[in-house]
Amino acid sequence: MGKHVAHIVWDWNGTLFHDIDAVMSATNAAFAEIGLEPITLERYRELYCVPIPRFYERLMGRLPTQAEWDHMDVVFHRHYLDHHLRCGLADGAEALLAGWQGAGGTQSIMSMYGHEQLVPLVRGFGIERHFVRVDGRTGPSGGSKTEHMARHLVGLDGIPARHAVVIGDAVDDAVAAAHVGAHAVLYTGGSHSRASLVAAGVPVVDSLAEAVAEAERLVG
Repeated sequence: MGKHVAHIVWDWNGTLFHDIDAVMSATNAAFAEIGLEPITLERYRELYCVPIPRFYERLMGRLPTQAEWDHMDVVFHRHYLDHHLRCGLADGAEALLAGWQGAGGTQSIMSMYGHEQLVPLVRGFGIERHFVRVDGRTGPSGGSKTEHMARHLVGLDGIPARHAVVIGDAVDDAVAAAHVGAHAVLYTGGSHSRASLVAAGVPVVDSLAEAVAEAERLVG
């Protein structure tokens, strides 16, 4: 049997795009709107989960009402849009993307960030050429990545799921990968603590370079 080359499906927020500072600022702004105390990055990573209302439930002891959720969602996105402009790509990301493409590998982005916002952001960093497909979320925020991942893979003409490796910073990335029969590698630089990522039962790494090396190992 010949060696297979992995197709990497990159997550964006918290993985390729190092935006955790903007996320924390926007999260605490949203919490303040309904009287919740601000939280630290460490606690955020311990409690974070999707769908997002479940994350709020862990903090509040109950699910937010629809009105609370709608209000916090608006506040979060307004503050995030203000702060994310100062964020950049994760360390070494641009070189990794170019190196993977240069070696004949393919890659794409599947993100829960809104598609209309994602595409110009990726383009603005000058990295769009490295991807065969860039898919952001369509529809309301707060859902699961699973159904979006299934549609994403369908759009990757001829790439079997078993040759795909999802690289992301959240347990939801591993769940979505498993749902479609793909591999997953989880990165500790984003939204989750290492302990919560390890519980997903897939390789966990501390750098994107390690993640790419794991992707090669998993498929090759």
